[in-house]
Amino acid sequence: MSVRGIRGATTVARDEPALILDATERLLGAIVARNGFVPEDVASALFTVTPDLVSEFPAAAARRMGWTLVPLLNFTEIGVPGGLERCIRVLVHVNTSVAQAAIQHVYLEGASILRPDLTGR
Repeated sequence: MSVRGIRGATTVARDEPALILDATERLLGAIVARNGFVPEDVASALFTVTPDLVSEFPAAAARRMGWTLVPLLNFTEIGVPGGLERCIRVLVHVNTSVAQAAIQHVYLEGASILRPDLTGR
């Protein structure tokens, strides 16, 4: 068993709490579905948002999904000029026997441009 990092990102149309929570929940649901783990397997999760998203913590979506005992943190990404806007990113640390090469990273909506090398698998 090893701890593996699973990356994911998505975007929202506007800075609204419901949009942030729903998009984050869809992202986490896709990460879970593609990698086959349960909340008890999650060591921790780190969430970032671009500086233009300030109305809600994306980690609240994980709590809404039942990740009540998982340590979660929220951060703001640096505001790189020309960077992708209204973006939510996550790094989930999972205890798993899955090989690193078999981990399925998930990039949804406008965030699919961030890692085309991973989204085409």
